[in-house]
Amino acid sequence: MIIMKSLSILVAMLFISSFGLAQNLKTAINTDDSKIALHGYSPVSYLDLGIAQKGLKEYQVTHNGIKYYFTSMEQKKSFEANPEKYLPEYGGYCAFGVSVGAKFRIDPNKFVAKDGKYYLFLYDLEVDAQQLWLAGNHEELVTKADTNWKKLRTK
Repeated sequence: MIIMKSLSILVAMLFISSFGLAQNLKTAINTDDSKIALHGYSPVSYLDLGIAQKGLKEYQVTHNGIKYYFTSMEQKKSFEANPEKYLPEYGGYCAFGVSVGAKFRIDPNKFVAKDGKYYLFLYDLEVDAQQLWLAGNHEELVTKADTNWKKLRTK
């Protein structure tokens, strides 16, 4: 059973990487060309509301050179009071990708919020990384991703 699960994860990793979905490996934070994180989605919505919500440009904060958008002034103030609480795990890269040693782009609507953190995932017609994550053991995948992120964040 463990061998099959590991084999499935390996096959998924090879499948994902074969489509060239890795983003800029020199970036520790997943942003677009304008340095906007999370495709403009609000980091506060993921944690406080448990939903993905597109933020508005008029409610933006620049934190460590990265722009974050929010849906309201209240969300903006929550972030400003404690930005570290609201930053995505693994710099906003796909958590499943990081667990297998790679940085992949994300679909901001695919996420898991658990234990005061949120994890984002790749989704396209070929791969739903969120489902791969949910099919695995959350704690084991987090441990692998945490270990890999120490190396990936500086590449």
